[in-house]
Amino acid sequence: MKRVYNFSAGPSMLPEAALKKAAEEMLCHGNSGMSVMEMSHRSKSYEAIIQGAEALLRELMDIPDNYKVLFLQGGASSQFAMVPLNLMGKRKKTSADYVITGQWAKKAAQEAARFGKVNKVASSEDKVYNYIPELDKSKFDPDAAYFHITSNNTIYGTRYTTLPDTGSVPLVSDMSSCILSEVVDVTKFGLIYAGAQKNMGPAGVTVVIIRDDLIGDALEITPTMFRYDIHAENGSMYNTPPTYSVYMLGLVLEWLKSIGGIPAMQKINEEKAKILYDFLDSSSLFKGTVVKKDRSLMNIPFVTGSEELDAKFVREAKERGFENLKGHRTVGGMRASIYNAMPKEGVVALVEFMKEFERMNKIV
Repeated sequence: MKRVYNFSAGPSMLPEAALKKAAEEMLCHGNSGMSVMEMSHRSKSYEAIIQGAEALLRELMDIPDNYKVLFLQGGASSQFAMVPLNLMGKRKKTSADYVITGQWAKKAAQEAARFGKVNKVASSEDKVYNYIPELDKSKFDPDAAYFHITSNNTIYGTRYTTLPDTGSVPLVSDMSSCILSEVVDVTKFGLIYAGAQKNMGPAGVTVVIIRDDLIGDALEITPTMFRYDIHAENGSMYNTPPTYSVYMLGLVLEWLKSIGGIPAMQKINEEKAKILYDFLDSSSLFKGTVVKKDRSLMNIPFVTGSEELDAKFVREAKERGFENLKGHRTVGGMRASIYNAMPKEGVVALVEFMKEFERMNKIV
């Protein structure tokens, strides 16, 4: 069967090079005589895999030595609790600033409110999160434990193009749907976290990049498995890590390095997004839903204005090999997630199909 163009928001498509290498090594990884799935996480073979993945991530993202890289379980949603549990204990600062730019940012703030005070600096909920709100620094809490943003909003298709200036307050970001897609200055952040299943690998592993000074002062109620210091001291192997997911993440990083790293990937992503946005801006049928200055490079929602036509488009697109274009239930319409592994030709093919659909379904 021919592979489809998979526009899923996550789990998403993976680079074919990584999948092919994984297939080759499924029964036997290197000289181990076994699959990575069967391998002890305490073995020398697996130690090389997880350490290699960390080294590659540090190289590609230019992560300084005073940051720890952790490979954790529980998805990004577990970080909604781990961040406040670990950072609100620092100097007993029990409040945090949050900008609400989508469903996941809202859930993160709700979870944090279980452990301390949440100051909602701004929100774009008034317009179904179709923009990034302007921030008023007078509303920032200078004594906050941290300032939380969601860098890219998967459901609604928005992204920060300028980071807030939080001064001495550590900036924390959920980068689940944009990590590795464009160059990021890690030193601007106290902590970055990301579920792997969009741009880094399969579901099962969550990456946390945390500055050393933010580790080691968790709230007393923090469960052992939710303490960053425990995972840092044990090299992400306090318990059995998501071994195969980390292995796959390493293969994706190898692929990314082979094409020129994140700067090259950013250029490709900008080209892909421009192809689709340019068509949406010129189309008489399809319309993008996001304020132009805040458009995501990764997730592009659009509508026809007719629920009936939207459903027809999704149905016919699937028949033509374009999968998972239905928009999130809270937004409707369509959404094309064009993460790193989506080739440029996939976006070109989608636009050609959209042009054809528009010709056949002109609204009189």
